[in-house]
Amino acid sequence: MKFLQRLGKAILFPVAALPLCGILMGIGYLLCPASMQGGSVTGALPVVGLYLTKAGGALLDQIPLLFAVGVGTGLSDDRDGMAGLSALVAWLVITTLLQTENVLQFIPSLSDNAQLAFAKIRNPFIGILSGIIGALCYNRFKGTKLPEWLAFFSGKRSTVIVSGAAAVLASALLLVAWPVIFGGLIRLGLWIAELGPAGAGLYAFLNRLLLPFGLHHALNNVFWFDTIGLGDLTHFWAGHTSADVSWQLGIYMSGFFPCMMFGIPGAALAMVHCAKKEKRKAAVGMLLAGALCAFVCGVTEPFEFAFMFAAPVLYLVYSLLYGAFSWLCAVLGFRAGFAFSAGATDLLFSASLPAAQKTWMILPLGAAAFVLFYGIFRVMITRMNLKTPGREEEETEPEASVPAEAAESAGGHVFAEGYDITAILEGLGGKENIESLDNCITRLRLEVRDAQLVQDGILKKAGARGVIRPGKNSVQVIIGTKVQHVADALKPLLKD
Repeated sequence: MKFLQRLGKAILFPVAALPLCGILMGIGYLLCPASMQGGSVTGALPVVGLYLTKAGGALLDQIPLLFAVGVGTGLSDDRDGMAGLSALVAWLVITTLLQTENVLQFIPSLSDNAQLAFAKIRNPFIGILSGIIGALCYNRFKGTKLPEWLAFFSGKRSTVIVSGAAAVLASALLLVAWPVIFGGLIRLGLWIAELGPAGAGLYAFLNRLLLPFGLHHALNNVFWFDTIGLGDLTHFWAGHTSADVSWQLGIYMSGFFPCMMFGIPGAALAMVHCAKKEKRKAAVGMLLAGALCAFVCGVTEPFEFAFMFAAPVLYLVYSLLYGAFSWLCAVLGFRAGFAFSAGATDLLFSASLPAAQKTWMILPLGAAAFVLFYGIFRVMITRMNLKTPGREEEETEPEASVPAEAAESAGGHVFAEGYDITAILEGLGGKENIESLDNCITRLRLEVRDAQLVQDGILKKAGARGVIRPGKNSVQVIIGTKVQHVADALKPLLKD
């Protein structure tokens, strides 16, 4: 549970970018309906709308990639960007190896369902998995020591290589497991399709439940698109009615509207009311922005990923509520469809289509969703002390400490890799003289307050190979290929 809560907090890094895409796309769709419905785009306002839609889609289409980098950085022990880079490497390796055209080279007799599975490999689950791989490899191998002739690849640089190797192994496992899981969900979808309104509820429940793992795409292909003979979405927007198909057209989309448009704002308000007073303003900014995205254009990820890993039991109930409302909408005859997602813009544009029925019922259904989501979320959060946004435990940032390879001698000096770190600090004029510290491949790069306090003799006795002064307050101390270990040992002393 602790790991899931850390994961949930790490996901908030990329989630923070998603409200922007929802707002841009919502405004874009209002100005340019053709960007959703198809057709030519003419006129100044529609062109602006298309521009905004594409801008929002640039983020929304890359959610898995954002998750990879964000989770990798957020789960690393010291929030280091190298962990994000390691996660990016893992993402690129996995998604490249498991592209359908590449998999066909490895397995020429790949079935149609398996090809469909690998066509959906760029999903949030793979993004999160890549982030976890990157962070774990970074945390484990960031202090790796290699022989002098390989020292360039030691320390944090090694984590990129290790992450790539781990991603190759993960890809080999997914090569076997992914199509099996995906195909099993398609078979489950075929069975659900025979259950009528109850099946619509079960599908909506599984759609939300599987969303964190990207496996909801398997069911979506069964119910929304004409992959195996259904295609609720494609037939709805093609202007067909229930008389043209073998099921109640719109049954697999309608129940999402009250949940996304009204249920999510209700749940978000409950989280805000349950947040700690000192964190409430921050929670308002995140949650209400997510609620606005859900209402306008059905972009739910900013809200869902804000709590699904921190409070999985609450996300389970959240998914059950989708199932309940989808069943209710199917029974009551409320029918609406979406081309993008179940927000107000799609409801507005789909209301004129032949399959739309009783769209006025969104008002009582929405009111019921708002009340139920609000009440259930508030009771569960307070009774179960769930760590939703604004209720997280105070997490102190990892304190910088002298690396394990650094040791203290009897004289009170800190050493690392044979270098006298305490003497290096003294040679630089003490910690008060150092404005900033960084390193490149072989040198410590510093900005100092007074360059005259830097003593070359002390630095050379401490192990430095030379000192360069490229600017008035710039100093570079030549260490060699083990410079990162020296810098890592020096940084904690600057904070003492």
